[in-house]
Amino acid sequence: MTVNISSPGEWQRILGSSTIVVTDFYADWCGPCKMIAPTFDSLSTKYSKPGKIAFCKVNVDNQQSIAQTHGVRAMPTFLIFKNGSVIETIQGANPPALTSAVEKAVKLATVSAPGASFNTPGRTLGGGSSSAGTPVRRGGQALGGQPWKFSPFNILNAILTFFGLYFVSLFSFDPYKAAEKSQFNLNNPRAPPAPIEIKGQKVGGQGGSARPSGVRTLADLTK
Repeated sequence: MTVNISSPGEWQRILGSSTIVVTDFYADWCGPCKMIAPTFDSLSTKYSKPGKIAFCKVNVDNQQSIAQTHGVRAMPTFLIFKNGSVIETIQGANPPALTSAVEKAVKLATVSAPGASFNTPGRTLGGGSSSAGTPVRRGGQALGGQPWKFSPFNILNAILTFFGLYFVSLFSFDPYKAAEKSQFNLNNPRAPPAPIEIKGQKVGGQGGSARPSGVRTLADLTK
């Protein structure tokens, strides 16, 4: 649908409410303007979309202030606006050039509006579709993960984990003291062992014989 601009206020409203505005600056006495008018009307019927793509006609004799604002001095002149700024200018009755420019502008109108990439739901820390990382738990609820479920298996697993850590820590308490009191510590003073009696003879210990009688050693053979 083509909008015939009747005032500067209407013109500003159209520019501010549509992403793309295709405008035909014409005059009633202009022959080329009448020749290309059917092409312009056909494009308007095909591509007009309320709030996105608007097609307007400005009679330069009736709306001289609008024509002067945009520097229009030849008819017909086609100006294509995007967000209020001119992105394309076609002068003269050239249907292929006008059609190509309009089709290019229509593609620009289909591009997502600024900020559209932020319309998707946000993700929580530790969550998302990725399995990396462990969700933080608070009050039994996994933030970004699945809720924690009560079950005997979970309780048993927690108990085994606790005692496993306990015994590991227990055996690692002060290993220096354990080594200091060990019977294998050569520096640990100990009482001498009591002598053993074999057939009335004391073997080992203090004051006892080094060996029972009747037993000979290599040292005795050298005497």
